Order: sequence, then structure tokens, then C-alpha cells
Amino acid sequence: MFKPVSPKLNVNKMEEAILQFWKDENIFQKSTDIRKGGPEYVFFEGPPTANGKPGVHHVISRSIKDVILRFRTMQGNHICRRGGWDTHGLPVEIEVEKKLGFKNKQQIEEYGIDKFNALCKESAFTNIQEWERMTERVAYWVDLSTAYVTYENEYIESEWAILKNFFDRNLLYQGFKVVPYCPRCGTPLADHEVSQGYKEAEDPSIFLRFQLTDQPDVNLLVWTTTPWTLTANVAIAAHPDVDYVKFERQLAEGGSEQLIMAEVLLPKVLPDEEIKILERYKGADLAGWKYEPLYNFLPLEKPAHRVILADYVTVEDGTGLVHIAPSFGAEDMEVGKANDLPVLMTVGSDGAFVPEVTPWAGVFVKDADPEIIKELYSRGRMLKHGKIKHTYPFCWRCATPLLYYARPTWYIRTSQFRAGWLN
Repeated sequence: MFKPVSPKLNVNKMEEAILQFWKDENIFQKSTDIRKGGPEYVFFEGPPTANGKPGVHHVISRSIKDVILRFRTMQGNHICRRGGWDTHGLPVEIEVEKKLGFKNKQQIEEYGIDKFNALCKESAFTNIQEWERMTERVAYWVDLSTAYVTYENEYIESEWAILKNFFDRNLLYQGFKVVPYCPRCGTPLADHEVSQGYKEAEDPSIFLRFQLTDQPDVNLLVWTTTPWTLTANVAIAAHPDVDYVKFERQLAEGGSEQLIMAEVLLPKVLPDEEIKILERYKGADLAGWKYEPLYNFLPLEKPAHRVILADYVTVEDGTGLVHIAPSFGAEDMEVGKANDLPVLMTVGSDGAFVPEVTPWAGVFVKDADPEIIKELYSRGRMLKHGKIKHTYPFCWRCATPLLYYARPTWYIRTSQFRAGWLN
């Protein structure tokens, strides 16, 4: 009744024979056809990008999908297993840019967008044969002969139709949000993408004097690790419940100066210095105090350069006074909205300063940090500076330092679907 199993069984040969049998007898198509008219089970293939080689993780995901679809087929469901290929997006662009030796997006325009797109279409299917071979070898049943391709007009038109549907239902809106942004790739990154690119990095650690308007002999002492963001400073934040002090310290060149900062951080910032406490305040007492701006590169549409209150200010590091640039920080943007502060966009989408920032126009912001520090020293604004080692996010695709950067972005009001807000 049963054939004995040979102890010299060649598993690979057996699997290949089964695959060939399925292919010769068109078993996949027959398994679909005989279930026509049965209950539909909807399947959307999450399309891989065929310009990269398949890996073990693709074998896993394809196997899991196939197990579920085979089970549903055995339950009598009719399933359209149409494959797909993702040919849009940065992976394809970056691959072509590397081949052409491009360093920035402007070179694409100089080269010619039509020619560049043609190379991207060609590159999109660099490894198509390997993908098809892997798909067949792991016995993943999917129809690749009718696979959708995301660069084809039919697919693009369907996306525009969906967006028009959202627009007609008032579900599309444009917002302004600080996002982790790669100036090299010209795109924001999702949180899971950011988590892939953290590295140990060394950045400046600088302590700055901000001169009070009503007390010109007194300076607020502020710490930052991003000197380039000072070009967009519009406020300084203090914690309402922290204890701050005005104190006097002696200057090496003679004379003295008066500074204000959190009292608990004095030993960290000025160790071994003799200081004289002049006054004590709660952070709430400082609210509304005005100071002289470090820079005036862009016009102000709203009142700025004053002390505001923020509960997220800590006394773990720095001075307990935080420089606020809403265009370059998510928390800064939120506190900026709450205090009706202007948003100064001093940096372009390429990560370089805009023309209005005349001393460093066109310079990548990280490259400008040493020059900004030097300029602040020349004006007596710098108390001291050093270096800090910390983890910093880099683009996982191209290793460019990410910038937290305010970008106008289109959103879909998905939250309106909750609690039956939309019928």
C-alpha cells in the first residue's frame, strides 16, 4: 500500500520535482479556478522592491503569507493572488544616484529628469529574476504574470483617484510639522527608520550669554549642542518651578559680570569658581523678560525674544534655560504654538543656510558650527565651549546627519473615523 522511503532521499531533488509537477500541470491556477464562486478572501500583496536582492526575511514573510492563503483555499475561499512590484521611492533613486556619482538632488535636474527616470525604471528590476527564482523555490503561490507595477500609469492614476476621494470628503489638509529629515535624500524619515541610524557622534557644547533688554548688565546663560539653530532663536524657556539665581563672577581679564541660570547646575557649569549670589527667582518670575536677539537674519511676524515657561525644561544638564527655535525641534514647535512665537526658516531643504543668513549662506549647517562659534566668541557672547559625545540619528540610507526640521506636509484626517464621526 505504501512505498518504502529510501534512506538516500534527496530532499532538494524531491522538492524540485514537486515544483516542476505543479508547473507542468498548472496546479496553482487550477486550485484558484475550481474555487470561483466561493466566498472571496481578499489578498493584497505587499510589494517588494525588485532592485534589491531577496533575503532570508523575505523568505519568512512570503512563507507566512502562503500558509494563510493555502489554509483559506482549503476552506473553500476564492483568492486572487496577484503579485506586485514597488518601483517608487528612495531605494531605487539612491541606487541610480550612486551609479551616476551624484552627491545631491540638484544633479538629477542637471542630468535630466526624463533620463534619470528611465534609468530608475531599468534599475527597478535589476534583481527581478532572483526574486522570481526565490518565490518559486520557496513554493510561494502568487501570479507574477499579472503583477502590478507601481510606476505604471494605471497604478499612479488609481492613487490620484484615492487622494481625490479624500479631498472631496475634506480629509486632506496641509500641516506644519517638525520631522527627522535627511537633507541628502530630501525626505523625512519614519520613527522606525530613525531607529536604524543612531551612531555615536561628537557635537559642540556651548554656553552663551543672552543680554537682557531691561538689565543690559545682566545675561541669561543658555546651553546648546546645536549652534546652527541659534540663527532661528525666538525665545528662551525656563521651568516655572525651578530655582534660578542671578550671580556675579569675576572675569579673567578683570572686572565682573552678572549671569542668571538654575542654581542647582552652578557647580557643574562653573566648578571651582567663586561666585556671589545676588538674587533668587522661581522660573515663573522670569516669564516675559526680554533679551537682545543674537541674530536678525529674517523679519519677525510676531513678537519674539522673551522668556517663556515650559515644563519639559530639566536641570539634568545645561543651565536650566533652553534656547527655543520652533523650526528645528518638535518640543520647540509645540511650545512655540502655545506662546504664539514666529517660526524662522533659516535653513533650506538641502540642509544649507538660506541666502538671508549672509555669513554662512549655502553652507551645510553642521559644517557652519565652528564658524558660528568663532563669530559668537568675537562678540563676547560665548562663555565657554567644548565637545559632547552622544548618540545622534543618521540617515540609514546615506549616513547623512538628520536634522529635526519643520516641513509643510499633507495629512489625511484618519482620526475622524473614530467613534463614528464619519458615516
